[in-house]
Amino acid sequence: QVQLVESGGGLVQPGGSLRLSCAASGINFRIYNMAWYRQAPGKQRELVASITTTGTIANYADSVKGRFIISRDNAKNTVYLQMNRLIPDDTAIYYCNIPAAGYWGQGTQVTVSS
Repeated sequence: QVQLVESGGGLVQPGGSLRLSCAASGINFRIYNMAWYRQAPGKQRELVASITTTGTIANYADSVKGRFIISRDNAKNTVYLQMNRLIPDDTAIYYCNIPAAGYWGQGTQVTVSS
């Protein structure tokens, strides 16, 4: 049974940082590209960042470029999203995703507010 479990969300002030983690199990993690999506209230789910199997190539949405960093540790079956200089528009539920396999995590809430 494939599981993706996100953690690390919470409430943070504008300008602050958070690091999200997504631990995968039940799947050969290292052969899959990974991605983070987010969904804000009343909006469609959007791709935030993606990373290739070895972590060599990462892509970002324009809205987070220069502020967020996606990375992975294949030994730990985990993908990360380091979020810096957070702004209120980053408020959303963040989801981990395996694009080629269609698996999603349950999401973790990130709220940026003073």
